[in-house]
Amino acid sequence: MAVIRRKKAVVAGVALTALAASVLFTGCASGSSQANLADCKEVTEISWLGTIKVEIQDQFTAAIEDYNATNTDCTSVTLIEAPQDQPFLQTVTPMYEAGDAPTIMTALQELPDMADKVMDWSGQPLAELAAEGTLDVANIDGKQVGIPVTAEAFGLLYNKAVLDKAGVDPANIKTRSDLQKAFDAVAATGVSPMHFSGLWWSLGAHFTNIYHTNAAENADGRMAILDQLKAGTYGLASDPVFNNWLDTFDLMKANTIDTATIADTDYDLGVENLATGESAFWFMGNWAEPNLLTTTPDGEFGIMPVPTSDTAGAYGNDSISVGVPFYVMIDTEQSTPAQQEAAVKLLTWFLTTPEGQGYWAGPVEDGGMNFIPVYSGFSVQPTTYMAQEIAKYIADGKTLQWVNSAYPSGLQEAYGAAAQKYYDGVIDRAQFAAELEAAWKQ
Repeated sequence: MAVIRRKKAVVAGVALTALAASVLFTGCASGSSQANLADCKEVTEISWLGTIKVEIQDQFTAAIEDYNATNTDCTSVTLIEAPQDQPFLQTVTPMYEAGDAPTIMTALQELPDMADKVMDWSGQPLAELAAEGTLDVANIDGKQVGIPVTAEAFGLLYNKAVLDKAGVDPANIKTRSDLQKAFDAVAATGVSPMHFSGLWWSLGAHFTNIYHTNAAENADGRMAILDQLKAGTYGLASDPVFNNWLDTFDLMKANTIDTATIADTDYDLGVENLATGESAFWFMGNWAEPNLLTTTPDGEFGIMPVPTSDTAGAYGNDSISVGVPFYVMIDTEQSTPAQQEAAVKLLTWFLTTPEGQGYWAGPVEDGGMNFIPVYSGFSVQPTTYMAQEIAKYIADGKTLQWVNSAYPSGLQEAYGAAAQKYYDGVIDRAQFAAELEAAWKQ
């Protein structure tokens, strides 16, 4: 199991100006039904695997329908459903074997696995527009195998109205003990302090990153720990940072609403609990903000760090995890040059035209996907409360590395399975540490 080695990403350097077997989706018209294609001598048909994120599925589908109905490039785009409970490689590999590879797809940990099958974006105009540091993770041995979708952040999301009522200022939560006091203040108002989701991907990718990103104060130190885990020479149970992280894990679990579970449906319940004020905090990312605002349009939802140390000023206690969640790739193994060109034109529409940018970064209430732009030239910028908070963290340099971007393919699933056992009390700390270490040998 190889640790993913790429150019060192400096996601914290994303410029504030960049910030400021397949089932077809319904509504994705074929070329024969698109009036704008009537005069085309030849229609180029391309496909896109998935909708980038399930949270913005409706908005993304509407954008593709709009492009299909209005483009003058003689292009017809079909969306292919991607199973949410199946790793990317398990979905895409049979498609390649059957000769049905999608034209466009998005991935992260699997980038090295796809490097020999996809287009090199080096020198492409869209790649030149990407903010500094956002391309690095997708540069595999000098080949730019993808371009970034957006920047995302995860940490403790909060309902501002609930915290205001409890007299809690997130800016004053600087240690784990401070977080406990905040939980107590919220509980005193009759509200559950926390919704701690037991979703495998939230625990396996994002919450384990909270440990790994705090395990050392520089990227080389963090990667060295991954190397030692791979070699079987690192003992997590004796690492004080790991034990601090588990103390925070325990605190959040002890204060979570009793309906939070490891079920796949827990995401929707987390949205409901936070949006309606049934809970004050939720460990999740800003991708949930459109769902929160759909549930409570006039709500204000913020984001704050997850304190893993009880020492004020300790590394990581004042920062949130910021990174690129997915990169867009274009197939070259089975797609024709015309299809590759059509795919670039579609992405150019999304990232450089007023209509496309409106879908990409516009507010969810206006049909947008609320992505934080990481390309220069964007006239549309998110204006939500959470997006403004993320912008401030980035501007202040208070960001943490997404070490989970360096997880080998399959590790986050193994991490997630082990974390769910700990979450449910099936295993203790020592067993949890042993299962995380064993995951590197799979």
